[in-house]
Amino acid sequence: MNNPADTSPGSPAAFRGPGGHYHDVLAELKEPSGELRRHIEDVYAGFAQLHKASLAGGVLSAGTKELIATAIAIAEQCDGCIASHARGAARKGVTPAEFAEMVGVTILMQGGPATIYGPRAWDAFMEFLPADVAAPAHAGTPS
Repeated sequence: MNNPADTSPGSPAAFRGPGGHYHDVLAELKEPSGELRRHIEDVYAGFAQLHKASLAGGVLSAGTKELIATAIAIAEQCDGCIASHARGAARKGVTPAEFAEMVGVTILMQGGPATIYGPRAWDAFMEFLPADVAAPAHAGTPS
């Protein structure tokens, strides 16, 4: 059972909110995903192995890989993918500035739809961001 006073890394209270829309998106997928998984166990096992190998740190950091996955999730307009990889980015120590720049590049490459799904991804990332990480006041233009 979750302890609301527990602010250790990874605990719900250590994040900006123990709930919210993107927590709900992932929670809503849990039961139907589990049910489907029981019918196609080998597919899910293979995907889990691919997921683990693909997102492990290597030449590219695990955080960079989560940014790439989130950019693709924005382009594909997949709220479940956005929630999953925004959470992964937050857990891997991606900063708000890094996340915002990734959204900017995604808008460049994807255009108008990314101006809708990019802010959704930003919202998800901020929801999963540890509470002790300050959000930037304004990214601005680098000099």
